[in-house]
Amino acid sequence: MDRTLKALSLVLSYPTRELQGAMAEIGAVLASDTHLTAAARRDLRPLIGEMETGDIYDLEERYVMLFDRSRTLSLNLFEHVHGESRDRGGAMVSLVETYREGGFDPATSELPDHLPVLLEFLATRPWDEARAILADAAHIFEALNERLVRRESAYAPVFAALVQLSEASIDRQAVAELMAQPDVDPADLEALDEVWEEAEVRFGPDPSAGCPQAREMLARMDAPATPAPHSAAE
Repeated sequence: MDRTLKALSLVLSYPTRELQGAMAEIGAVLASDTHLTAAARRDLRPLIGEMETGDIYDLEERYVMLFDRSRTLSLNLFEHVHGESRDRGGAMVSLVETYREGGFDPATSELPDHLPVLLEFLATRPWDEARAILADAAHIFEALNERLVRRESAYAPVFAALVQLSEASIDRQAVAELMAQPDVDPADLEALDEVWEEAEVRFGPDPSAGCPQAREMLARMDAPATPAPHSAAE
């Protein structure tokens, strides 16, 4: 399972030529994992093929349009849980402490709650612990899957696979609340500006920081975020 989570982490990472060169091996890992159903393994093949042979600039553009310019498809998980509320700062600090407790030091400029970073961390943990954390976020994965299915995106099966690996019973009400958030066209720059005009996030010290148990820290994923009110444009 550690190789599978690492492989899914790489598939969800920003496309690079180096990643393209490793995609055959990554695809082989996913194709051989019997923890995934045959259907799940089959559904992942188109994305693996596209990432292995596609034009790198097209792959980069697609990734940015999906995950960087669409808030409802953000790979920063606490975006879906806490939005831009102050609670996000405390959760972020706790996650960093959890990584440190586990001897994990991600070599990336991404935020700690970036899904590829979390999956890389979970690949180093006992499977029961990793599965429990995936289960906490299963409603987020399902919402991302449904949004990507609507867009006919080859990335959708990655999130379906994460739901399967979590072995969770999906909270349909939580998914519905996430799906109710407006899905802005990433090509509409004016609409995107309005969505991103949110209150400042503060990642300062929090009295609940430092919890050594990832399961306890991430348990707040059980409830979706209430969107923060827009601040007045400066």
